[in-house]
Amino acid sequence: MTDLTRRQALLLTLATGLPLVAGTGRARAQSAAQKVTVALDWTVNTNHIGLFVARDKGFYREAGLEVDILPYSDTGAGTLVANRVADFGINGTISLFTQKTAGADLKGVYAVVQSETGRVVFNAARSEIKSPRSLDGLIYGGFGSAWENALISTIIRHDGGKGNFETVTLGTSAYEALANGSVDFTLEVSTWEGVEAELKGVKQRSFVYADYGVPDEHTTLISSSEAYLQANPKPAAAFVQATRRGYQFAVDHPEDAAALLIAANKDALTNPALIEASLKALIDGHYLRSQSGAIGTMDPAKMDAIGDYLFASGILRDADGEVLAQRPDFQKYFSNSTLG
Repeated sequence: MTDLTRRQALLLTLATGLPLVAGTGRARAQSAAQKVTVALDWTVNTNHIGLFVARDKGFYREAGLEVDILPYSDTGAGTLVANRVADFGINGTISLFTQKTAGADLKGVYAVVQSETGRVVFNAARSEIKSPRSLDGLIYGGFGSAWENALISTIIRHDGGKGNFETVTLGTSAYEALANGSVDFTLEVSTWEGVEAELKGVKQRSFVYADYGVPDEHTTLISSSEAYLQANPKPAAAFVQATRRGYQFAVDHPEDAAALLIAANKDALTNPALIEASLKALIDGHYLRSQSGAIGTMDPAKMDAIGDYLFASGILRDADGEVLAQRPDFQKYFSNSTLG
């Protein structure tokens, strides 16, 4: 191309408003961003903060990704991932294990929380409840999953009780039922419902699972499918690493992270004090980042321990609904490889 031709091409570009080469490159880079979807396990809360930080701080964009955070629906995140409706999803270790043993294509890739946030909770005024054995014969407000009864029975028996109690399945209405005395105890997430109760001045006492024979676990994970991970190794790693960057930012800059989460979900998160207090509880309790500094990493020993507990309790069933007769290799249920 002669100098005259170059000048004519430049003049034509300026006159028509067409982008210059550099601009075209940026446009192509943006259009080439890999689209990724991630499904939530519940209505938006502080467990999800790293996702929104990574999206709105541009961490995903810098990693070459365009991430769509799917709202919570009646279909669980694990089911959406296993059926390739979503590329990633937030779920619990227990739901990962129960779904995978039943044949779902799932694999854990990131530990949102490093240790158990759940607890057995009851009204502080119930002075007759002195230890878990006191729960024998009482009414439990439950959520309908198979592992709850095994969990509570373990806790009661570990304390010398029989493990017998009545269950009323209520879902999230269990908290209202607990407050008005319709049920005697329930389960709650200490860093969310527990924080909310404290802000409202509700006096509670609780039992921590790990104190009574139940192995500690990563309560909340991010999972993908083997099919997606094998077909998209680079985008998968880019997503997990950018997500960890989002959670790291939340730990290091909680005020900014909370503001981002609230701004992105104004209709759903109408109580800033709850968001800020919940995030503080997650950070101070070393849930998002462990005392050893681990963030995102799944502990193989911890995964094996909760898997063994579920297997021994008869919670894990195959695709035909039959209780597993042989212990699975739980190390195949997750991988830290995408963390880099």
